[in-house]
Amino acid sequence: MLVTIDVFETLKLIAGLVVAYYVIDFSGIVFEWPVPRVSVDPALAEPPAGAKKFDLKAHEAAGAARTLDQSVVRCWDPCTLADLGTVPTTSPADVVKAVARCRAAQEQWATSSFAQRRKLMRVMLRFVVDNQATIARVAVRDSGKTLTDAIFGEVLVTCEKLKWLAFNGERVLAPESRETGSMVWFTKKVHVEYRPLGVIGAIVPWNYPFHNVFNPVSAALMAGDGIVVKVSEYASWSAANYYGAALKACLKAAGAPEDLVQIVHGYGPTGAALVGGGVDKVIFVGSPGIGAKVMEHASKTLTPVVLELGGKDPFVVCDDVGEGDLDRIAQIALRGVFQSMGQNCAGPERFFVGAKVYDGFLKRIKAVADQLVVGASNDDPAVDCGAVVMGGLSRDRLQSLVDDAVARGATILSQGKTAPSKLEGTSFFPPTVLYNVPMTARLATEEIFGPIMCIFVPTTSDDDAVAKANACGFGLSSCAFAASTARAAAVATRLKAGMSSVNDLEGTTYLSQSLPFGGVGESGFDKFAGPEGLRGLCLARSCCADRVGLLRTSIPGPIQYPSKGKGHVFAMGLVELFYGNGLLGKIAGIFKLIKAS
Repeated sequence: MLVTIDVFETLKLIAGLVVAYYVIDFSGIVFEWPVPRVSVDPALAEPPAGAKKFDLKAHEAAGAARTLDQSVVRCWDPCTLADLGTVPTTSPADVVKAVARCRAAQEQWATSSFAQRRKLMRVMLRFVVDNQATIARVAVRDSGKTLTDAIFGEVLVTCEKLKWLAFNGERVLAPESRETGSMVWFTKKVHVEYRPLGVIGAIVPWNYPFHNVFNPVSAALMAGDGIVVKVSEYASWSAANYYGAALKACLKAAGAPEDLVQIVHGYGPTGAALVGGGVDKVIFVGSPGIGAKVMEHASKTLTPVVLELGGKDPFVVCDDVGEGDLDRIAQIALRGVFQSMGQNCAGPERFFVGAKVYDGFLKRIKAVADQLVVGASNDDPAVDCGAVVMGGLSRDRLQSLVDDAVARGATILSQGKTAPSKLEGTSFFPPTVLYNVPMTARLATEEIFGPIMCIFVPTTSDDDAVAKANACGFGLSSCAFAASTARAAAVATRLKAGMSSVNDLEGTTYLSQSLPFGGVGESGFDKFAGPEGLRGLCLARSCCADRVGLLRTSIPGPIQYPSKGKGHVFAMGLVELFYGNGLLGKIAGIFKLIKAS
């Protein structure tokens, strides 16, 4: 019988299937999900009525003299120095109680369906989208960044995280069939299942007060866990007020136990109590020094830890880049450095530029950097750069890095439009660009975590750039630029880092939440985000069952107790039968099995 195919009709069918696939995959764009709206008291987003100016110098002096009252956490706006009040410190005993409350709620949540968890992600996502302006304003007030930085670095990435979890969480955590071993493939079937781990403890920094809370919370909740978050003493106001209230409201709207998320506040003792307070896993984001202490403390209870300890990401520009592309690369470089005033875990800190394009790169950087305005973004959305969070502590440390580099031969290319002298005594630091920085400068190895663009001496080749980029203990992220995509990719592949981007800012990897986030060396270990991070919040259980219910295995006679003296011969026969080289080897195994039987 002759079968004919109508090519046009076939193409129409294929086109229809493609359209149907994208309609289903992006249905959230076309259709509105039936998700309840969440409202939070807007007063929680505002400073206290009649807020006075915070005495930052007195506070820092008390900290240096170790006379600071640690029964409360003092809160202030780094830009305006408005006093935001205090938050009670959570005592170690109360941390343990918070873990207990969370565990009781988690035991209920562990049995929740993926449909309910998806609903919670969508409730949270809708809240973020509906209230993004308020969320950003609160982040600006608590961390000193600009409104643009807050929307881009706090809101947008949180939305991407929540969307990815809602659309992919169930698939990632569903039982996964695996290949059965050679000896039992015909009688057994095996799979991995991902069970909620229990209660997660997260210690997060101040640089992204909104995302640093919602990021681990959303992943833990999607995995079926509860979570206790210890926020930084430099970002307690937002978590204790607007953000904390938002989480409770989202949990309630989704029908989840409200005790599933606990937020604790304080200093070192509060964090130590959380690490040793009976949680099932700890996520720590911070410095290598404190990370080592967290790991040491966790070892006493054999609590597993995820350490994300920052980085000194290299930004490599090869010497084949065209003049026209330098404008684009310069803007990418500046956005990477001065986003959130350089207070980023993953952000370019070391620039290695080829000699042939070095002057052109400097010219474009200076033209833009000289126009950067520093100030309070909530008062003026056109401000380019905000404040550094830790006030004089940050300013003094950053200035010492600049002074060291200049003393060793570096030159200051720009310090923005606002005169540095006008910033003295504030929490602002001038957006500084240095060039001809030698590899002997402290800037080569110490994390900057501030608004300093460090352009090293020109590189002579790709090998030279890679060698200098890898001469650092950190290894979080990286990026490489070249006219040839293949050349940029070849350089990026050789960079010692947990993440890398080709011809774009290294942070672009974080815009795809399907990718794991984490580094190597002094940047820490393990991952969050992506399937790896989500599964890391679960107990991965290896399971084996009979393939057919009536076909069950039993111990062969030669290896049953008591021994008949032929068990070893039988076992060697199995080895040769299943793993022997060639037909003759397998036949020899069969003879051994017969001999031992």
